[in-house]
Amino acid sequence: MKVEREVPLSECCEVVSGGTPKTGVASYWHGEIPWATPKDLGSLSGKYISETPRKITQEGLDSCGATLLPAGSVLFSSRAPIGHVAVNAISMATNQGFKSFIPKPDYLDASYLYHWLRASRPYLESLGNGATFKEISKSTVGKVKIPLPSIDDQRKVARVLDRVDELCAKRCEAIDLLDELAQSIFLDMFGDPVVNSRELPTLPMSEIGKITTGSTPPRSNPRNYGNSIEWIKSDNIDNSSVYLTSAAERLSEDGAKIARIVDPGSILVTCIAGSTAAIGSSAIANRRVSFNQQINAITPFNADSLFLYYQLRLAKPLILEKVTGGVKFLVSKSRFGSVVLLNPPHAEQREFSKRAGLVLGLQDMNRAHLAELRSLFSSLQHSAFRKELLPA
Repeated sequence: MKVEREVPLSECCEVVSGGTPKTGVASYWHGEIPWATPKDLGSLSGKYISETPRKITQEGLDSCGATLLPAGSVLFSSRAPIGHVAVNAISMATNQGFKSFIPKPDYLDASYLYHWLRASRPYLESLGNGATFKEISKSTVGKVKIPLPSIDDQRKVARVLDRVDELCAKRCEAIDLLDELAQSIFLDMFGDPVVNSRELPTLPMSEIGKITTGSTPPRSNPRNYGNSIEWIKSDNIDNSSVYLTSAAERLSEDGAKIARIVDPGSILVTCIAGSTAAIGSSAIANRRVSFNQQINAITPFNADSLFLYYQLRLAKPLILEKVTGGVKFLVSKSRFGSVVLLNPPHAEQREFSKRAGLVLGLQDMNRAHLAELRSLFSSLQHSAFRKELLPA
């Protein structure tokens, strides 16, 4: 790929800031113009943004100095955080957390710019300034230089990266669908645990397993922390994975002596959080772990762990009923243990676990393929902007 030159972004596209109409003026809101925020880009699963939760009126647009970006522009969040990127599929405006780009036709390809901005995120983040939060200014981003091969070569690079991106998206979709399949198998076999319409036997959780609340060994004694055993926090409980993710922090042998530890097969559940959205998130421990006080764990007496895990996910409304409020939302050990769950015969639980295990095997296969694709994408991305992806 022949790169003719490196060009400042301000020379190959129009750099546009956003704005926010006054929230107290009703006539500025609930119009027909999509209005994007950085949060909207953070939740995207692909390259394009085609709708936004909030919309403004033409009067609102005129009041705040925002620009209506034509379809095919590239939205770039310039603060909180720096680096979210998307191409708008329809005309839209943005708030002031963006420095967006309207590429010059036949000079800069929007998809090429999209991929270059993603690849350059660490560098662009380093250009941010500010005490409360980092922000990259319009003048600064306009001076950033982008390697600019011919428009045909730009489109070739974008097509290659788009294809791998699409394959990654399909693997992610397959993983999500398989998760839905496992939940559907549970519902087909046992019904909804929230309502128990099949009138299956039930027990409070405290009779299904041992309930343990985590703890934090005193940090005043640095000898409590080391390399002996993982110390799980709520961010290691992610519903995209059946099992706990790896903890960044570990306890020492001294710390482990005063910590709360559970064995493999236990299910850890977030029970203290700043938002109810996190309450009830669960994951299975596939190794012996310690954990902090934001988490309650249940170690089954006889129940199948995989059966119990999927039931807890589907029964999250029952856990939320036990929440008490305050500065943070809380489900205490006793209230957690009082949640009533289905307790069908163990043979039926094991049959579900067998079926769900097959689904998890397919998920693992797709995750392995996804990891390979992401590695390939990273390599291609690295080559593309170092003039290596296409022959000269």
